[in-house]
Amino acid sequence: MTDPQSPEGQALARRALPLLDLTSLNEEEDEATTDALCARAVSPAGRVAAVCLWPSFVPQARARLAGTGVRIATVVNFPGGSLSPEKVAEQTLAALADGADEIDVVIPYHSIMHYPNSTQPDEVLAATREAAGDAVMKVILETGSLAKPVFIEKAVEIAVRNGADFLKTSTGKVQIGATLGAARIMLEACRDSLTPDDDGNPRRPVGFKASGGIRDLDGARDYLALADKICGPGWVSPATFRFGASGLLDALLAALGQGDGRPAATSGY
Repeated sequence: MTDPQSPEGQALARRALPLLDLTSLNEEEDEATTDALCARAVSPAGRVAAVCLWPSFVPQARARLAGTGVRIATVVNFPGGSLSPEKVAEQTLAALADGADEIDVVIPYHSIMHYPNSTQPDEVLAATREAAGDAVMKVILETGSLAKPVFIEKAVEIAVRNGADFLKTSTGKVQIGATLGAARIMLEACRDSLTPDDDGNPRRPVGFKASGGIRDLDGARDYLALADKICGPGWVSPATFRFGASGLLDALLAALGQGDGRPAATSGY
């Protein structure tokens, strides 16, 4: 177990804090919880990479975090991944118009599991990519439901060929969130994106987001170590690696002398 007060624990916390997508996607969110989330995004120890919240709160977060450097992420086709390509594109365009910088879209993972010949996953992600334009598109694979490596590998392949900027593990809405086994498959795709394709053309770089159940220093350490091993020690940065979490922030701030480690009222993701 990592000692939060040790030099190693403090170094880990300093490394992880700017990689955090501070997330609150509970059903009871309102203006007050959104203000509280945004206030937590910038601390004396540093700022997080982004806040991730429901689309209806994007304008509020945009105004609250103006000038801080914290990016605004939101979700589409969330959490079930069952909407039409047209509806997902509509959600994406609306979120961007409201001020979102990043779009976290759920791949139609049920189709991958149950309808192997379905074109829906490709169609949804292609529509999202077109609507997103230059905005960051993170594809949520829901790896805890896909479960089997063959399904995770297929979801990764579909996401990459449709222009994913990040591969994200989970919505946080199913029983199994991020796992190191799923992360390994996804990080190997990130590593492969660093090399030219068979024709010698550069690929679109792909990042990784671990989301769902990462709440302490040990969890952060394990995913960072895996990323370092697969993609190289210089690869991890906010442009390539994120943690999607809320409670993790409390552990990081405690290690940096900015709290006692107890979850804040807005924690729980």
